[in-house]
Amino acid sequence: MIQAEFVISAVSESGFPQEGIPEVVFAGRSNVGKSSLINRLAGNEKLARTSSTPGKTQSINFYRLNGSFFFVDLPGYGYAKAAKTAVQQWKRLIERYFQSRSAIVLAIQIVDSRMPPTESDLQLSEWLERLKIPYMLVATKADKLSSNQQHAQGRVISNSFGGQSVVMSSAKTGTGYKEIWKRVLQATAVESSRNNH
Repeated sequence: MIQAEFVISAVSESGFPQEGIPEVVFAGRSNVGKSSLINRLAGNEKLARTSSTPGKTQSINFYRLNGSFFFVDLPGYGYAKAAKTAVQQWKRLIERYFQSRSAIVLAIQIVDSRMPPTESDLQLSEWLERLKIPYMLVATKADKLSSNQQHAQGRVISNSFGGQSVVMSSAKTGTGYKEIWKRVLQATAVESSRNNH
């Protein structure tokens, strides 16, 4: 049984928790299914609030899992209707987050399995590589594709990211979730054992 609790919704760096436990970050564009992914992984469909208005989450949400690590939900990027100033604020907040948190052990970059990656998706992965943050690519909404389409789209997405492997996932069917949890537990275990020495 997974224990998951909402900790804080931070709108500035001063709101970031100071516990120093490992952090697994979820990043992706608006409406890509981030909240559904977090809820399914946590086994609690009410944990991360799914917004019917894309781009509405403008804060960084921290959820504590099993008392030992955080799931961190970043605001979705690339939503056209947000005002320019709001977009700048988000960008700054997210940049500050990545630059100031030494406890990030894994970033889960989420893309829509049905679409080719956008410019913003590719920029994010380049940025994670520059910051040397380990990341995995997860393509959501795979239940909307046939298995042939999943293979084809998996290849398209992987090639766009220079051959990076892609986990096809679906919040409806649970496809890909074992694989995602495996990476999460490996990443958080490594960090926890480092902290205990």
